[in-house]
Amino acid sequence: MEIISWQPEYAEEFKKMNIQWLEEFFWVEPHDEEVLGNPQKYIIKPGGNIFLVKEENEIIGCVALMRIEEDTFELTKMAVKPDQRGKKIGQKLMKHTLAFAKEKNWKQLIIYSNRKLENAIHLYKKYGFVEIPMEKNGPYSRGDIKMVLKLS
Repeated sequence: MEIISWQPEYAEEFKKMNIQWLEEFFWVEPHDEEVLGNPQKYIIKPGGNIFLVKEENEIIGCVALMRIEEDTFELTKMAVKPDQRGKKIGQKLMKHTLAFAKEKNWKQLIIYSNRKLENAIHLYKKYGFVEIPMEKNGPYSRGDIKMVLKLS
């Protein structure tokens, strides 16, 4: 199992994994459609990144870092294929992502999530994310919790 950086040939797999996850737990919002339909434009080009977990020749997990401000990024679009869950892939992605963000000297990472995702919230807290007030019009209607991790 290895973590690799974004390559355009993985765009469809990235989109499929996230759509599957969203449909399993919530619904796909217009903001999701936009970002997942063109990750190069919305994530990569503005200075973000996407990491993918590859096992043999299969992509089994992913996470994105989407630029919000100069040195503030949203940790978003984390998904693991259902048949690959329980292998601590989320933790591996989190460690890799945090190391990358610190190496870039980013100030903070934010996460929008939903309290019903207890395992995800637990993971975020384990790595130091703390809850902060949610703005009235966040980017996702399903989001009911906003968290931050100060990096510097």
